[in-house]
Amino acid sequence: MTTLPRTRRYGTDVLLWLAGLELLPHRWRPALLRRAGVSVGGGSLIMAGLRFTQGKGTVAIGSTVFINRGCYIDANADVVIADGVLVGDHVRLLTGTHEIGTAQRRGGQSLARPVRVGSGSWLGSGACVLPGVSIGPGCVVAAGAVVTQDCEPDGLYAGAPARRVRDLT
Repeated sequence: MTTLPRTRRYGTDVLLWLAGLELLPHRWRPALLRRAGVSVGGGSLIMAGLRFTQGKGTVAIGSTVFINRGCYIDANADVVIADGVLVGDHVRLLTGTHEIGTAQRRGGQSLARPVRVGSGSWLGSGACVLPGVSIGPGCVVAAGAVVTQDCEPDGLYAGAPARRVRDLT
């Protein structure tokens, strides 16, 4: 899987918006996303409602990935979803955050940190992956979990903040 060049094309925002529409047949979504500059591997199925925040990052979606309805990808930094990943509905992959500022304004300097989801992982419904997190291959992130730290391979992570609750072998 390759990452994308950091160039923007005219009309990218419109293409990304179109790709998320319910009326668009799901088999057309990967091609439309590719035209918008998103790397999408073969055999991937992306359902309606996928939304992006476009920033300086690139988005790379591997082969045979399934992304369910209503997901959100913040592309202020690179986002990599490896081959064979299953993404439940309303999952959020966030790359943008802020430093803690002064008492007069706690939301300080903007920051962006990449997010990576390892091959074969499964992100449950409503999970939220925070900036700078890498999820190892073969992980399961439970529904509603908030992932604040890296996940080691082949583990079940649950809770807010998410903790490893079981080894998967």
